[in-house]
Amino acid sequence: MKHVFIINPNAGKKKSTRLLEEQIQALGLYCEIIYTKQAGDARRIAREAAEGGEEVRLYACGGDGTLNEVVNGAAGHDNAAVTNVPIGTGNDFLKIFGKGCRARFFDLAALSAGPQAAMDLIDCNGHLGIDIVCTGLDARVAVDKDKYNDFPLVTGIGAYAISAVANVLFKQIAQPVTVDMENFHYEGEATIICVCSGRYYGGGFMPVGDNMPDDGLLETLVVRKVDRLTFFQLVGEYGKGRYAKYPELIQFNRGGGVTVRSPQELVAVVDGEPLRAYELNIRLSDKKVNFFYPAGMSYEPKG
Repeated sequence: MKHVFIINPNAGKKKSTRLLEEQIQALGLYCEIIYTKQAGDARRIAREAAEGGEEVRLYACGGDGTLNEVVNGAAGHDNAAVTNVPIGTGNDFLKIFGKGCRARFFDLAALSAGPQAAMDLIDCNGHLGIDIVCTGLDARVAVDKDKYNDFPLVTGIGAYAISAVANVLFKQIAQPVTVDMENFHYEGEATIICVCSGRYYGGGFMPVGDNMPDDGLLETLVVRKVDRLTFFQLVGEYGKGRYAKYPELIQFNRGGGVTVRSPQELVAVVDGEPLRAYELNIRLSDKKVNFFYPAGMSYEPKG
Protein backbone atom coordinates (compact mmCIF):
# COMPACT_ATOMS: atom_id res chain seq x y z
CA MET A 1 0.00 0.00 0.00
CA LYS A 2 1.21 3.48 -0.88
CA HIS A 3 0.80 6.47 1.45
CA VAL A 4 0.61 9.91 -0.17
CA PHE A 5 0.91 12.97 2.08
CA ILE A 6 -0.56 16.03 0.37
CA ILE A 7 0.62 19.06 2.35
CA ASN A 8 -0.83 22.53 2.05
CA PRO A 9 2.12 24.74 3.14
CA ASN A 10 -0.21 27.70 3.72
CA ALA A 11 -2.37 25.84 6.25
CA GLY A 12 0.12 25.74 9.11
CA LYS A 13 3.28 27.39 10.33
CA LYS A 14 6.49 26.53 8.49
CA LYS A 15 7.87 24.91 11.62
CA SER A 16 4.86 22.62 11.92
CA THR A 17 5.14 21.46 8.29
CA ARG A 18 8.85 20.71 8.76
CA LEU A 19 8.09 18.66 11.87
CA LEU A 20 5.33 16.87 10.00
CA GLU A 21 7.73 15.91 7.22
CA GLU A 22 10.18 14.53 9.78
CA GLN A 23 7.39 12.44 11.35
CA ILE A 24 6.38 11.08 7.95
CA GLN A 25 9.92 10.06 7.08
CA ALA A 26 10.27 8.31 10.46
CA LEU A 27 7.28 6.05 9.74
CA GLY A 28 9.26 3.82 7.42
CA LEU A 29 6.31 3.42 5.05
CA TYR A 30 6.15 3.30 1.27
CA CYS A 31 5.17 6.94 0.96
CA GLU A 32 5.36 10.13 -1.06
CA ILE A 33 5.26 13.72 0.18
CA ILE A 34 3.81 16.35 -2.16
CA TYR A 35 3.37 20.05 -1.39
CA THR A 36 0.55 21.93 -3.08
CA LYS A 37 1.37 25.19 -4.84
CA GLN A 38 -2.06 26.52 -5.79
CA ALA A 39 -5.78 25.88 -5.45
CA GLY A 40 -6.82 22.65 -7.14
CA ASP A 41 -3.47 20.90 -6.70
CA ALA A 42 -4.68 18.65 -3.88
CA ARG A 43 -7.67 17.52 -5.93
CA ARG A 44 -5.51 16.76 -8.97
CA ILE A 45 -2.88 14.90 -6.92
CA ALA A 46 -5.54 12.80 -5.19
CA ARG A 47 -7.31 12.00 -8.46
CA GLU A 48 -4.11 10.94 -10.20
CA ALA A 49 -3.11 8.73 -7.26
CA ALA A 50 -6.56 7.12 -7.12
CA GLU A 51 -6.77 6.58 -10.88
CA GLY A 52 -3.45 4.72 -10.79
CA GLY A 53 -5.34 1.67 -9.49
CA GLU A 54 -2.85 0.92 -6.69
CA GLU A 55 -4.19 0.70 -3.14
CA VAL A 56 -3.41 4.11 -1.70
CA ARG A 57 -4.02 6.14 1.44
CA LEU A 58 -4.21 9.90 0.93
CA TYR A 59 -3.43 12.28 3.79
CA ALA A 60 -4.92 15.77 3.41
CA CYS A 61 -2.47 17.77 5.52
CA GLY A 62 -4.23 21.08 6.04
CA GLY A 63 -7.66 22.42 6.90
CA ASP A 64 -11.17 21.75 5.67
CA GLY A 65 -10.41 23.13 2.21
CA THR A 66 -7.50 20.73 1.67
CA LEU A 67 -9.60 17.79 2.83
CA ASN A 68 -12.41 18.85 0.50
CA GLU A 69 -10.08 18.89 -2.50
CA VAL A 70 -8.68 15.44 -1.66
CA VAL A 71 -12.20 14.05 -1.16
CA ASN A 72 -13.27 15.37 -4.56
CA GLY A 73 -10.23 13.79 -6.19
CA ALA A 74 -10.64 10.38 -4.55
CA ALA A 75 -14.46 10.03 -4.50
CA GLY A 76 -15.78 6.86 -6.06
CA HIS A 77 -12.42 5.04 -6.11
CA ASP A 78 -12.57 1.91 -3.94
CA ASN A 79 -8.78 1.53 -3.97
CA ALA A 80 -8.28 4.93 -2.32
CA ALA A 81 -8.91 6.13 1.22
CA VAL A 82 -8.51 9.63 2.63
CA THR A 83 -7.91 11.23 6.00
CA ASN A 84 -7.11 14.64 7.47
CA VAL A 85 -3.90 15.58 9.30
CA PRO A 86 -5.15 18.72 11.07
CA ILE A 87 -2.54 21.40 10.50
CA GLY A 88 -5.30 23.83 9.48
CA THR A 89 -7.41 26.06 11.70
CA GLY A 90 -10.85 24.52 11.20
CA ASN A 91 -10.81 20.76 10.60
CA ASP A 92 -14.52 20.63 11.41
CA PHE A 93 -15.22 17.18 9.96
CA LEU A 94 -12.83 15.54 12.45
CA LYS A 95 -14.94 16.79 15.37
CA ILE A 96 -17.33 13.85 14.83
CA PHE A 97 -14.61 11.71 16.45
CA GLY A 98 -14.95 13.53 19.77
CA LYS A 99 -12.70 15.41 22.15
CA GLY A 100 -9.00 15.08 21.59
CA CYS A 101 -9.44 14.21 17.94
CA ARG A 102 -6.76 16.64 16.72
CA ALA A 103 -4.04 15.01 18.81
CA ARG A 104 -5.09 11.51 17.75
CA PHE A 105 -5.06 12.40 14.04
CA PHE A 106 -1.54 13.79 14.50
CA ASP A 107 -0.39 10.32 15.61
CA LEU A 108 0.67 9.26 12.14
CA ALA A 109 1.67 5.73 13.12
CA ALA A 110 -1.78 5.02 14.58
CA LEU A 111 -3.51 6.87 11.75
CA SER A 112 -1.68 5.02 8.96
CA ALA A 113 -2.66 1.64 10.42
CA GLY A 114 -6.23 2.58 11.36
CA PRO A 115 -9.56 1.26 10.05
CA GLN A 116 -11.61 2.94 7.35
CA ALA A 117 -15.29 3.48 6.63
CA ALA A 118 -17.18 4.41 3.47
CA MET A 119 -18.59 7.90 4.10
CA ASP A 120 -21.53 9.54 2.35
CA LEU A 121 -20.94 12.60 0.20
CA ILE A 122 -23.11 15.63 -0.53
CA ASP A 123 -23.34 16.81 -4.13
CA CYS A 124 -23.95 20.56 -4.49
CA ASN A 125 -24.16 21.55 -8.15
CA GLY A 126 -21.54 18.94 -8.97
CA HIS A 127 -19.12 19.82 -6.16
CA LEU A 128 -18.79 17.16 -3.46
CA GLY A 129 -18.58 17.64 0.30
CA ILE A 130 -18.06 15.18 3.14
CA ASP A 131 -19.30 17.43 5.94
CA ILE A 132 -21.86 20.25 5.59
CA VAL A 133 -23.28 22.45 2.83
CA CYS A 134 -24.90 25.71 3.87
CA THR A 135 -26.38 28.77 2.23
CA GLY A 136 -27.65 31.97 3.76
CA LEU A 137 -26.30 34.07 6.59
CA ASP A 138 -23.87 31.44 7.88
CA ALA A 139 -22.37 30.97 4.41
CA ARG A 140 -21.94 34.72 3.95
CA VAL A 141 -20.24 34.94 7.36
CA ALA A 142 -17.85 32.13 6.40
CA VAL A 143 -16.97 33.74 3.07
CA ASP A 144 -16.60 37.25 4.49
CA LYS A 145 -14.37 36.16 7.37
CA ASP A 146 -11.39 36.10 5.01
CA LYS A 147 -11.62 39.89 4.83
CA TYR A 148 -10.70 40.09 8.52
CA ASN A 149 -8.05 37.35 8.83
CA ASP A 150 -5.21 39.80 8.23
CA PHE A 151 -6.36 42.32 10.83
CA PRO A 152 -3.80 42.76 13.66
CA LEU A 153 -4.43 40.42 16.64
CA VAL A 154 -7.40 38.77 14.91
CA THR A 155 -7.43 34.96 15.16
CA GLY A 156 -9.48 32.55 13.05
CA ILE A 157 -12.34 32.56 15.57
CA GLY A 158 -12.04 36.33 15.89
CA ALA A 159 -12.45 36.74 12.14
CA TYR A 160 -15.62 34.65 12.29
CA ALA A 161 -16.95 36.82 15.13
CA ILE A 162 -16.26 40.09 13.30
CA SER A 163 -17.82 38.76 10.12
CA ALA A 164 -20.90 37.57 12.04
CA VAL A 165 -21.44 40.96 13.66
CA ALA A 166 -20.97 42.78 10.36
CA ASN A 167 -23.40 40.51 8.49
CA VAL A 168 -26.08 40.46 11.18
CA LEU A 169 -26.05 44.14 12.11
CA PHE A 170 -25.31 45.86 8.82
CA LYS A 171 -26.43 43.55 6.01
CA GLN A 172 -29.49 41.66 4.84
CA ILE A 173 -30.16 38.89 7.37
CA ALA A 174 -32.46 36.82 5.13
CA GLN A 175 -33.19 36.50 1.43
CA PRO A 176 -36.13 35.32 -0.68
CA VAL A 177 -35.98 31.64 -1.59
CA THR A 178 -38.01 28.75 -2.90
CA VAL A 179 -37.16 25.53 -1.08
CA ASP A 180 -38.20 22.05 -2.22
CA MET A 181 -37.44 18.83 -0.41
CA GLU A 182 -39.32 15.66 0.44
CA ASN A 183 -42.78 16.54 1.81
CA PHE A 184 -41.85 20.23 2.17
CA HIS A 185 -42.24 23.29 -0.04
CA TYR A 186 -41.49 26.80 1.14
CA GLU A 187 -41.59 30.17 -0.55
CA GLY A 188 -40.53 33.16 1.48
CA GLU A 189 -37.42 34.48 3.16
CA ALA A 190 -34.91 32.24 4.89
CA THR A 191 -31.97 33.04 7.15
CA ILE A 192 -30.05 29.75 6.98
CA ILE A 193 -30.35 26.52 5.01
CA CYS A 194 -27.98 23.81 6.20
CA VAL A 195 -27.54 20.28 4.78
CA CYS A 196 -25.53 17.89 6.94
CA SER A 197 -23.72 14.61 6.48
CA GLY A 198 -21.15 15.46 9.16
CA ARG A 199 -22.06 17.31 12.34
CA TYR A 200 -19.84 20.38 12.77
CA TYR A 201 -19.06 23.51 10.83
CA GLY A 202 -18.20 27.16 11.37
CA GLY A 203 -15.52 26.39 13.93
CA GLY A 204 -17.74 24.36 16.28
CA PHE A 205 -21.44 24.79 15.45
CA MET A 206 -23.30 21.47 15.66
CA PRO A 207 -26.73 22.03 14.03
CA VAL A 208 -27.64 18.31 14.02
CA GLY A 209 -25.97 16.21 16.66
CA ASP A 210 -27.32 12.69 16.11
CA ASN A 211 -26.76 12.10 12.41
CA MET A 212 -24.35 9.55 11.00
CA PRO A 213 -22.00 10.29 8.10
CA ASP A 214 -22.48 6.85 6.54
CA ASP A 215 -26.22 6.14 6.84
CA GLY A 216 -27.29 7.16 3.33
CA LEU A 217 -29.33 10.12 4.59
CA LEU A 218 -28.85 13.88 4.75
CA GLU A 219 -30.27 16.11 7.48
CA THR A 220 -31.55 19.50 6.36
CA LEU A 221 -32.47 22.52 8.46
CA VAL A 222 -34.32 25.54 7.06
CA VAL A 223 -34.29 28.55 9.38
CA ARG A 224 -37.03 30.96 8.34
CA LYS A 225 -36.62 34.73 8.43
CA VAL A 226 -36.02 36.04 11.95
CA ASP A 227 -35.34 39.53 13.22
CA ARG A 228 -31.94 40.42 14.62
CA LEU A 229 -32.94 40.08 18.27
CA THR A 230 -34.43 36.63 17.66
CA PHE A 231 -31.32 35.61 15.73
CA PHE A 232 -29.03 36.45 18.65
CA GLN A 233 -31.34 34.52 21.00
CA LEU A 234 -31.56 31.55 18.63
CA VAL A 235 -28.00 31.17 17.37
CA GLY A 236 -26.63 29.50 20.52
CA GLU A 237 -29.44 26.94 20.55
CA TYR A 238 -29.02 26.29 16.83
CA GLY A 239 -25.28 25.76 17.31
CA LYS A 240 -25.99 23.09 19.96
CA GLY A 241 -28.40 21.09 17.80
CA ARG A 242 -31.57 22.16 19.65
CA TYR A 243 -33.61 22.85 16.52
CA ALA A 244 -36.55 20.73 17.75
CA LYS A 245 -37.37 23.37 20.39
CA TYR A 246 -38.27 25.85 17.63
CA PRO A 247 -40.58 24.10 15.12
CA GLU A 248 -42.20 27.40 14.18
CA LEU A 249 -38.83 28.79 13.07
CA ILE A 250 -36.76 25.77 11.98
CA GLN A 251 -37.92 23.07 9.58
CA PHE A 252 -36.09 19.73 9.86
CA ASN A 253 -35.98 17.07 7.17
CA ARG A 254 -34.10 13.78 6.89
CA GLY A 255 -33.76 12.40 3.39
CA GLY A 256 -32.00 12.88 0.09
CA GLY A 257 -31.48 16.62 -0.10
CA VAL A 258 -33.00 19.93 -1.17
CA THR A 259 -33.32 22.37 -4.07
CA VAL A 260 -32.98 26.07 -3.28
CA ARG A 261 -33.74 28.86 -5.76
CA SER A 262 -33.59 32.62 -5.36
CA PRO A 263 -33.92 35.74 -7.53
CA GLN A 264 -30.82 36.95 -5.68
CA GLU A 265 -27.45 35.22 -6.01
CA LEU A 266 -27.06 32.50 -3.39
CA VAL A 267 -23.77 32.17 -1.53
CA ALA A 268 -23.12 28.57 -0.53
CA VAL A 269 -20.25 26.94 1.32
CA VAL A 270 -19.32 23.29 0.71
CA ASP A 271 -17.01 22.12 3.51
CA GLY A 272 -15.72 25.68 3.76
CA GLU A 273 -15.34 26.15 -0.01
CA PRO A 274 -17.47 28.96 -1.52
CA LEU A 275 -19.88 28.51 -4.40
CA ARG A 276 -22.30 31.05 -5.96
CA ALA A 277 -25.45 30.34 -7.98
CA TYR A 278 -29.11 31.25 -8.32
CA GLU A 279 -30.13 27.62 -7.92
CA LEU A 280 -28.55 25.02 -5.65
CA ASN A 281 -29.28 21.32 -6.16
CA ILE A 282 -28.01 19.62 -3.02
CA ARG A 283 -28.29 15.84 -3.05
CA LEU A 284 -26.81 12.68 -1.61
CA SER A 285 -24.11 11.70 -4.09
CA ASP A 286 -24.06 8.24 -5.62
CA LYS A 287 -20.32 8.26 -4.83
CA LYS A 288 -18.76 7.53 -1.46
CA VAL A 289 -15.26 8.05 -0.14
CA ASN A 290 -13.30 5.79 2.19
CA PHE A 291 -12.14 7.68 5.28
CA PHE A 292 -9.56 6.21 7.68
CA TYR A 293 -8.92 7.10 11.29
CA PRO A 294 -6.96 5.87 14.34
CA ALA A 295 -8.10 2.58 15.87
CA GLY A 296 -10.22 2.98 18.98
CA MET A 297 -11.92 6.17 17.80
CA SER A 298 -15.62 6.30 16.94
CA TYR A 299 -17.85 8.66 15.00
CA GLU A 300 -21.01 7.39 16.73
CA PRO A 301 -22.95 10.27 18.35
CA LYS A 302 -22.21 10.62 22.04
CA GLY A 303 -25.41 9.98 23.98
